[in-house]
Amino acid sequence: MELTRRGLVTGAALGGGLLVAWWFVPRTYPNPLEPARGEHVFGAWIKIAEDGVVTVAVPQLEMGQGITTLLPQIVAQELGADWRQIAVEPAPVAAAYPNFPLAKKWAELWEPLAPGLSDATDDMQTRQFARTQRFTATADGTAISAYEAPCREAAAATRAMLAEEAASRWGTSWEECEVEGGIVSWGDNSATFGELAVGAADRSAPDPAPIRPEAPSASPLPSASRADGEDAAPLPDFPRIDLPSKVDGSFTFASDVRLPGMVYAAIRHGPSNGSELTGFNEAGAADISGIVGAVKTKRWLAVAATTWWSAERALLAMAPQFTTSFPVNSDDIDARMDTLLTGGDSFKIAETGFGEEGMARVDIARRYEIEPAHAAPLETASAAARYGDGRLELWIASQAPEQARAAAAKAVGLRPEDVALYPMPAGGSFDARLEHDHAIEIAHIAKSLGKPVQLTWKRREELIHSRPRAPAFILLGAQLAAGGSGSIDALKMRIATPPAAQEFGRRLFGNLTPWAAIAETSGRKDALACEGAVPPYELPSVTVRHIPVETGQPVGRVRGNAHGTAAFATESFIDEVAASANREPLSYRMSMLGSDIRLAACLQRAASMAEWNGGVAQSGQGIACHRIGDAETGARIACVATARQGEGGVRVTQLVAAVDIGRIINLDIARQQIEGGLLFGIGIALGNALRMRGGLPTSFDYADLGLPTLADCPEIDVDFIPSEAAPADPGELGAVIAPPAIANALFSATGLRLRRLPLLSGGI
Repeated sequence: MELTRRGLVTGAALGGGLLVAWWFVPRTYPNPLEPARGEHVFGAWIKIAEDGVVTVAVPQLEMGQGITTLLPQIVAQELGADWRQIAVEPAPVAAAYPNFPLAKKWAELWEPLAPGLSDATDDMQTRQFARTQRFTATADGTAISAYEAPCREAAAATRAMLAEEAASRWGTSWEECEVEGGIVSWGDNSATFGELAVGAADRSAPDPAPIRPEAPSASPLPSASRADGEDAAPLPDFPRIDLPSKVDGSFTFASDVRLPGMVYAAIRHGPSNGSELTGFNEAGAADISGIVGAVKTKRWLAVAATTWWSAERALLAMAPQFTTSFPVNSDDIDARMDTLLTGGDSFKIAETGFGEEGMARVDIARRYEIEPAHAAPLETASAAARYGDGRLELWIASQAPEQARAAAAKAVGLRPEDVALYPMPAGGSFDARLEHDHAIEIAHIAKSLGKPVQLTWKRREELIHSRPRAPAFILLGAQLAAGGSGSIDALKMRIATPPAAQEFGRRLFGNLTPWAAIAETSGRKDALACEGAVPPYELPSVTVRHIPVETGQPVGRVRGNAHGTAAFATESFIDEVAASANREPLSYRMSMLGSDIRLAACLQRAASMAEWNGGVAQSGQGIACHRIGDAETGARIACVATARQGEGGVRVTQLVAAVDIGRIINLDIARQQIEGGLLFGIGIALGNALRMRGGLPTSFDYADLGLPTLADCPEIDVDFIPSEAAPADPGELGAVIAPPAIANALFSATGLRLRRLPLLSGGI
């Protein structure tokens, strides 16, 4: 059957564990890409212009993690393009780009009763959901597992089409042609992509696509192999596409959007859980120039003006008043967590080996407390919108754009098809942009005013409306082997924490208000809220139990998520058990790793790089390790922290990390992600606790979060272990491992064991 590009639609299907059949999907899905003048479309991923520019559609949110370089790099290497001819555009929200791995992982969030019937049924439901709901969410490090195969298949098919067009001109077979550096060649004949694009675009896409045998990869360069005196790493082969525009300030975020006749809105919220607007001084802003109008709802008040500053001054003068049904206080949350940790009903989340039957007694037990933590991206929530003729246009950075679009449509009584969402990059997110409150708000404001409008939250509103990482109180108990070796025969963990993932899922997929989501998920077990609690060690018996706690405070996702709380408790506990048995912390961990030689290699490398001295008293060195994912495909990290207490407080002087993330696609970006995660982890470990009083944070100042500054940044050294395993995401690893490594380092430095996170929330 002869098929051409026109009339075909692109998508993906599951098969053999890979996303395949990228070109051939039901005709009910239109091709989302629109060519500009002189451009030619090759499926849903690639456009080639007659001047040779190759534009790659990226269906993931760029929020600093470099995805707008990673996916184009995969395309460029498979296609045979020159990196200098690659351009990027955000992919439209469309069924052509389903994130199957994330949809499968979050199945319990979008269909709580369905998952688990059978593997085949679960896969079928996942495929149906991800396509029909245009689920392209950016989260949980799934971008490469979701999109590497479709990108390579798209590029391979395009390469073959270009070669076929060239071969037809030269009277040879396309398999004889070479495609490299943006040029197709055969013998003395050559043609650029731009010269071939118009004819190639009308050719049939080969099925299957002729994928190159070698996958995109970058060999890590260990620190030890660098030449003496060579401090700088070599220039990357694929430098970040977004870097130059971010350096010169031309990179466009949602807050940079400008529309003809645009006005600017500021907003005031009450406490996020059940607050209501009870009144404001309408005449208070009468003397402020440039006011265009005010929009009020049951929950918030917004003012629009010709400048944002005028709108903000008007809100100050109008002094909106709120009441709240649930005035949350941190002391009350702590008391409730404390009560339920030992006496609350629990659900078994995980069990390995002999399980609970393997624990006959508790020889050592410790309790760890983790306070809520803000995502706190530097860029606050911002969006631009235009409403007219029954249609809404929305410029917004969203990690789940289709869900944001649907929520905005529902807010103003439109069909989702009547809302055009233009994906914008985010200046950081750490999962904050999985929430879409500001999409709903700006839809209301744009419709009410009848003018293009830009809404920007000030820091106060960001902190009030933040869904912090859930608090957790964790009780760990171990049964030790006879003979005093300190070996763990059985481990049991009780985690008192809100069902945070379930609550988040009701907001994201059910469009529930925060208080309705809390009510609907109250008392539910939540495996994702306890993710990472099963340690990477091969122990005879492990049991994890979840105690759902309703605190009244809406919670959500923050970089590291449940892995951050689990790693802090587990790695602190392992250190304490080792100390009680007079075991050296590194060798103690190594003895329990069993067959996980990849994590063992990380521990050995990190110890060697840091010149590990055993973590003896006063050394200030602490070690920790963690795995995110299963034993076959998971990402691994080991970290040695060096810390000291001085006149200016606690200071981390060095963080050394050894990382195994499987096959590395872009070494420079992987290193950035680990280093950035380690700094994020310092903020989690040594920053200030989020405390609530009367439903509001006790401080609205960004500076009061205690985030690390340039002066606080320690020496950081990161090495990657060469691996042929499947690629794993590096984004969460540093944030997860830094807090326990720092806690263990502070114990070594001071002799004090800090079991509450942030570590200084209770003082030293």
